[in-house]
Amino acid sequence: MIEEASTQNIDIRIQLAVEAFQFLKNTTINERAEFMNAVADQIEALGDELLTAAHFETSLPLARLTGEKARTAGQWRSYAKAVSAGIYTEARIDLSQPEKQKGDLRKYNVGIGPVVVFGASNFPFAFSTAGGDTASAIGAGCPVIIKAHPAHPQTSQIMADVITATVKAFGWPEGIFSHITGKSYEIGAYLTQHPDIQAVAFTGSFNGGKALFDIANRRDNPIPVFAEMGSINPVFALQYLLETKAEVLAKEYIASLTLGVGQFCTNPGVFIALKGKPLDRFISTLKVEIQNVAPAHMLHKGIFESFEKNKNTAIAQPNVELIASAHTETEGSYGKASVITTSASNFMNNPVLSEEVFGPFGIVVACETDEELRKIAQQLKGQLTITIAATNEDVRENSKLINLLKDKCGRLLFNGMPTGVEVVYGMQHGGPFPSTTDSRFTSVGPDAVKRFVRPISFQNWPDEFLPEELKNSNPLQISRMVDGVMNSESLNIQTT
Repeated sequence: MIEEASTQNIDIRIQLAVEAFQFLKNTTINERAEFMNAVADQIEALGDELLTAAHFETSLPLARLTGEKARTAGQWRSYAKAVSAGIYTEARIDLSQPEKQKGDLRKYNVGIGPVVVFGASNFPFAFSTAGGDTASAIGAGCPVIIKAHPAHPQTSQIMADVITATVKAFGWPEGIFSHITGKSYEIGAYLTQHPDIQAVAFTGSFNGGKALFDIANRRDNPIPVFAEMGSINPVFALQYLLETKAEVLAKEYIASLTLGVGQFCTNPGVFIALKGKPLDRFISTLKVEIQNVAPAHMLHKGIFESFEKNKNTAIAQPNVELIASAHTETEGSYGKASVITTSASNFMNNPVLSEEVFGPFGIVVACETDEELRKIAQQLKGQLTITIAATNEDVRENSKLINLLKDKCGRLLFNGMPTGVEVVYGMQHGGPFPSTTDSRFTSVGPDAVKRFVRPISFQNWPDEFLPEELKNSNPLQISRMVDGVMNSESLNIQTT
């Protein structure tokens, strides 16, 4: 039974977060990193109880969950390392000079305040209660109020207990982290419109993310909503590669399309190529390969029902042909893979075909000319990823197409498939609208911390009253930009 949080309880939790924010403002980056590493220790120490609960609630395989647990602890550690290095303080010092009218100016980034995080359904560890949004917000110096996803309440509670226990062990204020439960949309709306909430992080559907974004922008004091809302992640297969690797590419595509029953936000839902014998060979291999994909239980009934509805809607569109569908008969919430094909003109003229179908479903789009490839690129909405399946020669001959695609995505792949997101500095998991609400930021990798900070500048302040990051002695030994030059040295300034 999932308890519906009352507005009174939410108000209490937010007030505690407001008070905790004042505490966090006075913590150093090293202290927050120490806390984050302690959370990682506790996640790693969790035993079978966590994995068993998550497996029962999500139907995800134990092997997948074991890997995701390790990834989640790794996120806390990598973000902690980045925070303690001072990367996101972005300390800037411009010393007083006779020719400068404003005197001494020093700037750095601080946390923006209490953050609401909405747990995701498809990653019960890495994008949920103790996921990257929570880790990056705390690393930035922001208290977190997590709205648990109702699809895995026990899993969420176990993770929440880990963070709460760490808060107590450090003697930090209770409001550093709060766990809110409930199924109603009204809870999310209430959290988002509360005047003391300063940012929202969300991973889920377009409708959900856009609704929160609209609520946040209607507030008297609008706040940022960092929503990752889905993507069709098209694969553009260029001719030279398709001619030589059609069969191999078909196997790679089906493997990626059906990985995790297609329940990844980077699932490659559309495959685009020129008509001809190479594409015919690709489609023939798809027909064979899809028969080898056994249907599997989807995350929960709601996702399954949405998948079936959206899949059947796409299949029923005019001028669409079903290439193949898994034949295995199933009962319950088992996602059966299907792939359809259509022409480029039909794809461009029917908006239904460019909507995400969350699950193991793909569309092969056959183009008559290179010009149609470019027209599709121009018409594409913003994507998390776009893949170029190509040889070097393909790239040389399709520079116009590739330049168009650079404007449409956050991550542009050269071969390979987009499923699988590395938690590293070079990762960009966020793209132009509607894949996310703000393409300047990522929700994966240490740079996710950037979402929850803002700059503040100090003019002509005595050294003793400056934050540690900006003091002359540089006690944290972080890299700072001093008069336009990056260094980690202390400043030898005579005071009178």
